[in-house]
Amino acid sequence: MSLQKSIQNGEGKTIEFKVELPNSNTLAKTIIAFSNTGGGKLIIGVNDQGEIIGLEHDVNIFELKDKVASIIYETCYPTVLPDIYTTTIDDHLLLIIEVYRGNLLPYYLKSKGKSEGVYIRVGATNRKASYENILELERQRMNISFDQEANREVDLDSLDITTLKGRFARAGKVLDQAVMKNFKLVIEDNNTLYPSNGLLILLGKLEHVRMKCSRFKGTSMDVFLDRKEYEGDLFSQLEDAENFIKNHIKLSSEIKGLQREDQYEIPLEAIRESLVNAVVHRDYSNGGRDIKIGIYDDIVNVVSPGGFPSTITQEDILEGRSEIRNKVIARVFKELNYIEQWGSGIRRIKSSCQDRGLKEPEILEKGDFVDVSLYREVALKKVTTFKENSYTNHQRYIINYLSENENRISTKEASNILGISDRATRTVLSSMVEMNILIRVDKGPQTHYKLMDKD
Repeated sequence: MSLQKSIQNGEGKTIEFKVELPNSNTLAKTIIAFSNTGGGKLIIGVNDQGEIIGLEHDVNIFELKDKVASIIYETCYPTVLPDIYTTTIDDHLLLIIEVYRGNLLPYYLKSKGKSEGVYIRVGATNRKASYENILELERQRMNISFDQEANREVDLDSLDITTLKGRFARAGKVLDQAVMKNFKLVIEDNNTLYPSNGLLILLGKLEHVRMKCSRFKGTSMDVFLDRKEYEGDLFSQLEDAENFIKNHIKLSSEIKGLQREDQYEIPLEAIRESLVNAVVHRDYSNGGRDIKIGIYDDIVNVVSPGGFPSTITQEDILEGRSEIRNKVIARVFKELNYIEQWGSGIRRIKSSCQDRGLKEPEILEKGDFVDVSLYREVALKKVTTFKENSYTNHQRYIINYLSENENRISTKEASNILGISDRATRTVLSSMVEMNILIRVDKGPQTHYKLMDKD
């Protein structure tokens, strides 16, 4: 993608704008966040709205480049080596600081140290990394996943793996100790076998490994009509969640020849792929969060904790690029034929809905979770405006973000998450305050919003 096109698309996971060179601390945080995530470009000479302003005409570009290089060298650790160069667009000179994902994760501010100085990129913002984030970065440096780690707090002999053996048997395969070692379901250390986090996840033994399903009245989250919470092994959770969805969407029948064919308003292939993707690719290293499935009059919504893997962008996902976050979970699901081909799930979700004549599903990274919206057949018949639908979706995104994070969001953060202007974002937030969904805290630059009742 050309630089000009990237600027037109606005700030995001791998691009940030500044009218002029920011102070040393702000610059260093952005460089560190890019290094710890998927790399990115900091473009000097563009404002927050994506307008190309350019550098001041009398700027000494050589001194400016040296200043940037010195700041990065003095404030960031381990050493970051970005490309610093200029380009011209419509006679406006821009300074580009291009950062690549580092191999010595995690990167941090020298002055703060690793425990307090690590930053990551979430959407279009730089966020201070939590302890769990830092551990995940260290795993990435060693090229291992959370589900490959041994869990020494659980006795392997205390686990009942009958259900997992049964799944392998249904696929015509055997799950013995050798296979479990090969799949890293168990880890041997000093002649002792420990269960991996992957095995505990598959068996549903970790507290946050669950799925919450809700049927709401209308197109908002105001009124529950039904809700269930599913635990147990992942395969049972998938089946329960699919059945919950099928119980709350329309089923029609069509006579073809001498046979009656039942058909759900949303293709089952799209539903199953969305659920499998949520289970296989979610971030299990971050406790306290779970998969949420919401059924509204217009959509079926699947929200999965964790954004796209660090090196993957929205465009990459839509083009079929795949990066495996949970190597144990993914390998078992592939072995049991829940996954046909790496990177093909998104295409099947979209094509199955389009073949039915439904609106194309939305698969979006919203902050540090992935949001999938499957449009219902009945939604095509509802007389609602695009503006009304978008407005309701914006409220959902804000509520989901606050529920899954620290219950705090600024107007700028909300604007980046929703992908709309600051002015439109303020309208959404103000309406949610009037509806007693949010409360406004502080004034001026410190203004932020919280859920009235996080539960």
